[in-house]
This record gives sequence, structure tokens and C-alpha cells, in this order.
Amino acid sequence: MCSMASQCSGETYVGGSRCNPAAAALLLLLCLVFPPSVATCPPYCLCASDIISCSGRNLSVLPVDLPSYATRLDLSHNDLSALPTDWTPEPFDRLTTLVLSRNSIRRIEVNAFTVTPHLLHLDLSSNQLTALNLSIFTGLKELKELLLYDNQIIQINPGAFSDLHSLQRLYLSGNRLTTFPLGIYWEPGGPRNLTFLDLSYNRLSKVPVQSLLSLPQQGGIYLQENPLVCDCALLALLEYWMWKQYRTLVDFRGQYPCWGDSGQGSVCSQQGVSDMPLEAQTYQEEPGKMLRVPCPGLASSTQEGLVVFWVTPRTVVNSSTNDPNAHLIVLPNGTLEIRGALMGDSGTYGCVAARRRLYDPYESVEVNVVIGNLSTASASGLAPRSGAEHFNTAFTTLASCVVSIILVLLYLYLTPCRCRESRGGSRGCGGRALILCSDPREVESGQRRSNGKRVAFLEPQAEDSDIGSPKTPAMNLGHVTTEGILKNGSRTVGHTLTDPAHMA
Repeated sequence: MCSMASQCSGETYVGGSRCNPAAAALLLLLCLVFPPSVATCPPYCLCASDIISCSGRNLSVLPVDLPSYATRLDLSHNDLSALPTDWTPEPFDRLTTLVLSRNSIRRIEVNAFTVTPHLLHLDLSSNQLTALNLSIFTGLKELKELLLYDNQIIQINPGAFSDLHSLQRLYLSGNRLTTFPLGIYWEPGGPRNLTFLDLSYNRLSKVPVQSLLSLPQQGGIYLQENPLVCDCALLALLEYWMWKQYRTLVDFRGQYPCWGDSGQGSVCSQQGVSDMPLEAQTYQEEPGKMLRVPCPGLASSTQEGLVVFWVTPRTVVNSSTNDPNAHLIVLPNGTLEIRGALMGDSGTYGCVAARRRLYDPYESVEVNVVIGNLSTASASGLAPRSGAEHFNTAFTTLASCVVSIILVLLYLYLTPCRCRESRGGSRGCGGRALILCSDPREVESGQRRSNGKRVAFLEPQAEDSDIGSPKTPAMNLGHVTTEGILKNGSRTVGHTLTDPAHMA
């Protein structure tokens, strides 16, 4: 537009006509008042297509002239101390990765990330953050990965992750947390599918064992290199994770203070702990009755100081906090008592206790509970199939096959003759007949050995469109001779079909 105004001011011809000087003056005025916005790369940054890197430039404030077309913005290794709300004049609608690591950021204002609505990866590692306040990450509804390791975070306030619906991986390693941030999982509006949580190298002394056992993604929680206090509950959790072969414990088993320490014999009493192999068992009871399920590997005698957790299909209960009127109760010896059993109680139950042993791959700390009919509960998917049900299923399949064979034989040998009336001039079975019945009075004695039945497979004959017109018979039955298709249990065919039309 500005180039056109310059040409018009110079009285050049455009398309064979002279430009209007008044229009040219107006265009020049607009160009002076509203200069064109051309996306240019700042001189202190490197730009490669939609990737912008301003890393290691010793920046103390965020640049304001960054192109908004970027999909990746790297501002790491600088001297930034804060992230204000208006840190960029234009929203980054295409930005998916923002790297702010290796800075000195101490403060992030509320709504600072509303200008990056489609951000997927945010790296705030190696900064000086001390607390995560309410709505600090507002606007990041699509964020999947958040790196906050190597900061000085002491406190995570409620609602800090309330807008991170899509968050899957959260790195909080190398901070100063003393309390497990359980609100990440339970707060409304928080992450719905968090599969990875790194809390290693913090200052956690205790973890909520029962709450962790109830999490569907507990296999992605890293707790190594924390000053955890060894007790029966923690030891039971670690043994259960080891039996589950969670990589969080298998890969870092030497970095847990309770694991592999021979001096932990006094932590949990071994009274009643059995060395017998742990086998998966099934317990069945009728609805409305009481069912007691013993913990695999534990004797029935009372054990002092032993905490037993039961992971049920609905909840997690333990032996230390029991409600006398509850539906599920863990007795002091570790036995689970189900009062007034319901059909919905069927499923897999895991007994988590400190047995102080390593499990073989074929051992199991889980049992199957079936309320009601065993086959009915298994068919509904509430309990795994047992050996008895596999036998019942195989027997039913075999019986079905036998019945099918019998029906086929009955069809072949005992099919009633329904086509005899066709010889009297009536329509009979027409051209679609599959079974042709012979008259015993017209066959020879040697043909009677085939049980008086003749089976022939004929091609279907198209019906005449005129209903009143006579139909041509598909075959002259008087010239058909068939030699027993089914004879002595084998199929032997020897027949002659004579068409009168071809004999003329």
C-alpha cells in the first residue's frame, strides 16, 4: 500500500490511468500513522523458520519484539527474574514449547500464560521458585509436560494446578517439599491423567500410603532419595511396588532407605509371616452373607504392629482405621471381612503387608472374590475365569458340536418327502426343489437299497414375469435316474440326467 502511494505521489500511471493525488496523500498519511507490522527476528536471537532461540544472551527482561508465529521459543540461560502478565504484546497462538530454564525467575504473575493457549511443553527448571500459588498456570489447558525440577519450591498451594486438565508428566525433583502434594490428584479441575510424577530428591519423610495405593497411576511416582521414615506401612508399599515390577522402584531400588536394609527386622514383627509360596485363590459366597478372606502369606494369629492394607475394586482399607459399621473391615490378623456381601463386591483384591520377602514371578498377593454364581460373575467381567469355568465352557462347546452333527445327519437321512404331488400336474415344489422323492412303485429293486430317496442339487430357474403363463418344468422326472448319493456312509455319485429338449 505504501509503495503504491509513493508511485501515485510521483504521478506514475497504473493500469493506463493517472492516480488521484488526494488518494495518494491519504495513503501516505495512513502509512505514517500505522506503520506495517513485519515479523522480524530480533538481532540478539537466532530464528530458523518457526523456531526462535534467545538462549545465553544475558537478558534481564523479556524481549517484546518477538515474532508471534513461533512454535518453539527458547529463553534459557539468561538472567530473567520475573514473568509478568504482559510479557508479550501479542499472543503466541502457535507456540507449543516454551523454555525458560536456567534463569533466576522467582515470581510468576497470575495469567502470565494466557497468551500461550496451545502450549504443550513448559520448562521452568533450574530457577528460584519457592511457591506455586493459585491459578499460576491459568490458561494452559492443553499442557502435557511441566518441568519444575531444580527449584526451591517449599509449598504448593491449593489450586495451583487447577487448570492443567491435560497434564501427563510433572517433574518436581530437586526441590524442598516436605509434604506429598496429594492435591494434584484430588483437586477439582486438576490433571485427569497424570501418569508421571517425579518427587525424588526432596525432603519427604512420610507418604500417604493408603492414598497412593488408591491411585490408578501409582506406578509412575518416583520417591527415591527422600529421607523417608521406615515403618510397616512404607515397607508394605515398597514390597507391593516391587511385586508389581514398577520401574520407579525396580530401577532405583538401592536409593530407598527402607529397601534392602538388614537392620529393618525390628520394624515389623515377623510373627505369623509364612514362607510358603503365595498362590492366587478364589473365594465365593452368596449375596447378603459374610465372607472372610485371609491375607496371603500371613498366619491367622494376631500380629503386633503390623499394618495390612487391602486394595479392593472400590476403595482401600487398612487394619489401623476401621469403622465397626463399615461394609469392609480388616481384622487385626490381616483377614478382610466383607459384611453383607453384594454382587458388586466381586473382583480382584490385593493384600498389601510387610512380609519382608522377595516374591517369585509366579507368586501372587492378590485373591479373587466372587459373590453369587461363579460363572455368572465371571461372565460379567467381575472375576477372572477359574479352571472349573474353563471346563464348563469346553463341555458346553463340545455338546453344541455334537448336537449340530446330529441335526445335520437328521436333515440328510430323515428329510420328509414333500414333492410327490407335483406328478399329478400341480405346481408341486417347482423349479426350486432341492429334494426329489421317488415313487417306490416305479423304481427297480436294485435301486431300493438307497432307502427310496434321491437327492439332487439343481440350479434355480428364473420365474416367468407373467403370472398366468405356464411354467416350463426344470426337469422331466420321468427320465431321471439317480444312484444313491449317500451309500455306506460315503458320498458316491453316479446318475444320468436326460433332458427331453436335447433328445429331439
